[in-house]
Amino acid sequence: EPVKTSRGSFELLNCDDHLGLHKKLNKDPSHSRPDIAHQMLLAALDSPLNKAGHLEIFIRTNKNVLIKVSEHLRIPRTFKRFSGLMIQLLHKMKIRAVDGNKTLLKVVKNPITRHLPPNARIFASEVDGTLVDAHEFVPALPDNTPVVFVLGAIAHGNINVNYA
Repeated sequence: EPVKTSRGSFELLNCDDHLGLHKKLNKDPSHSRPDIAHQMLLAALDSPLNKAGHLEIFIRTNKNVLIKVSEHLRIPRTFKRFSGLMIQLLHKMKIRAVDGNKTLLKVVKNPITRHLPPNARIFASEVDGTLVDAHEFVPALPDNTPVVFVLGAIAHGNINVNYA
């Protein structure tokens, strides 16, 4: 969520830098954790699965904004630069590569199910869900059916998905 600072610039609302603003707006600071999404994006975009072209990434914000992330995006390594990129995206609705040919980040229309492959098996991660061993789980997946994993980039609580 972008917030306008006293200096007139925009920043990404987070629990570390805007504690006073959370109190003023009566918001729970633990719900403003874009740093978790940043770390998850770093891990996902650097993964062998993404490098092989088998990963599609979407982000849904607390304000229900749906963002498509390109597999070609090189996410900024510092959180401050990541925040600036997200603010730019939320204002312009699209981030293009320097050469202008590829769209790296784009705000897309909801619901997310319109962007998922048809007949996909959808799995959601939850704190109180059943723990599975990945070495047993992956071979049991069907070969010709797409698989979707829903991960929550939140400090605590459950993700609310009505399609999983």
